[in-house]
Amino acid sequence: MSAVIRIVECPSNSITVHRKGYQPPRTVWRLPDEEIRFTRPVRLLTMQRLALFDLDNTLVDRSEAFRRWAVEFCADRELPDDALAWLIATDQDGAVPRNWFFGEVTERFGLAASVDETWRQYRRRMPELVSCPQEVLASLTLLRDDGWTVAIVTNGQADNQLGKIRRTGLDRCVDAWAVSGELGIRKPAREILEAAARGCGLDLSGGGWAIGDSPVLDVEGGRAAGLATLWVSRGKDWPAELAPPNRTVTDVVAAVRVLRGEASAEGHPDQPPAAGVSGLTTVRRVVSESPRTPRGS
Repeated sequence: MSAVIRIVECPSNSITVHRKGYQPPRTVWRLPDEEIRFTRPVRLLTMQRLALFDLDNTLVDRSEAFRRWAVEFCADRELPDDALAWLIATDQDGAVPRNWFFGEVTERFGLAASVDETWRQYRRRMPELVSCPQEVLASLTLLRDDGWTVAIVTNGQADNQLGKIRRTGLDRCVDAWAVSGELGIRKPAREILEAAARGCGLDLSGGGWAIGDSPVLDVEGGRAAGLATLWVSRGKDWPAELAPPNRTVTDVVAAVRVLRGEASAEGHPDQPPAAGVSGLTTVRRVVSESPRTPRGS
């Protein structure tokens, strides 16, 4: 959605515009004097209300579910005392490929079961151990009630990830999901984000937000797809070598509050405007990037 506006006068630090359907012209924004440098038509973009959420360690507590699985796994097989710490360290919070992980597990503990069978048992059990706090489900419901379209984008095997979505009740709180094991596409590829948007009857050309805990998969992937990004930090520091996200929060409930405009969050100066609102940031960007801007010439 967009509207073409024409700046017709710039008294003091205000912008007065002619806009179709509005007569007479009226002042609609106030900007610092230095931001107003010329009079010309500009296109004001409005971002669609699309929120693409990561699943593991964003909507659900995957780390705690894995720890519980590892405790059971060690107890059932009477593994040595250091096995639990080794499993948690080797898992790397789910960052390593599962076939590699279970290959390492099978070799270290000399398991009789095959790698594939141990991995299958894991995928059957994990959805039973994962939890989604009630406040997260309630937040997603409020977000959709506000007119947002919500989808889940997750890497992982279909049986495991779909089991988590359905057993936690998330399937009743979102409009669609895209699971890499079903699609054969993994984050951070743009295509899996596009698939999630299509599942909602939308496309990425209208913009939206990518929300998740992974700096690379969620934030870098979302930014590359042209989305605004909201990082769920879980108390961690942002990697210094990466460009920062548009917003940072500690958990997904806070992320929803930011999207709904109820709370502020850490961010950088080029934050996009809130979805659905013609934003002051957009005006500044259009003005400052114009080739007719005298500053810096």
